[in-house]
Amino acid sequence: MRITRSGGWRIPGNRPRQVAAAAAGASLDLVREPSQAAALLHHPLRLKILGALLEPDSATGVARRMNLPRQTVNYHVRELARARFLARAGRRRRRHLYEQCYVATARGYVLSPELLGKLAADPAHVADTLSAKYLLGLASKVQSELARAVELAAAAGKQIATLSISTELRFTSPDQRAVFTAELQRAIVEVAGRHSSPFSNADGAAAEGRPFRLVVGCYPIPFAKEPNLQPQISQDAERIL
Repeated sequence: MRITRSGGWRIPGNRPRQVAAAAAGASLDLVREPSQAAALLHHPLRLKILGALLEPDSATGVARRMNLPRQTVNYHVRELARARFLARAGRRRRRHLYEQCYVATARGYVLSPELLGKLAADPAHVADTLSAKYLLGLASKVQSELARAVELAAAAGKQIATLSISTELRFTSPDQRAVFTAELQRAIVEVAGRHSSPFSNADGAAAEGRPFRLVVGCYPIPFAKEPNLQPQISQDAERIL
């Protein structure tokens, strides 16, 4: 089970906090501006070029590796740099010339659901709250709200307190899943009742303290797509459904 937290979120005990190695370009970057997203998705080559520049290289070097015309790659590199997906990474000498090198501004990117405007997924629009689509809507809401919170915190020069728990489980029957669900729900209600404050006052006004959102979801892990696993996948899928 992986438990991570950030900002001012503390967990009692003597266990040292796990801190990921912080290296330039090793983090995620949020894409919330339509113009920036459009620049990335405008041409299929741009995703490939950006992936090729996770390590510093020049447009000429990328063109050589991808077997593409240098002028084509150079054009897309300039557009990606203008959209803040690429940063200058020094120059290197090649024969009698100097080549400008670039590197991706992050190791991965998250496209905010807000880019879809009114078409963004919203769990409130899904009638069946027990469906996978409702869980997808919740995931979209989390992504959108968290992206906004990160942006506001960055503008204020602060960090936000977050907590995440991720683990893998196996269930052998629907009955086992049902018992697990009931016990988990009971535990969450009990812990929330004992260790959190009311979300709102009796008159409906916001209560004291900062509001947080807790989301718990569980879903089947997708199977591998290797051809030799197809018979086993079909049998397992029947058991899950």
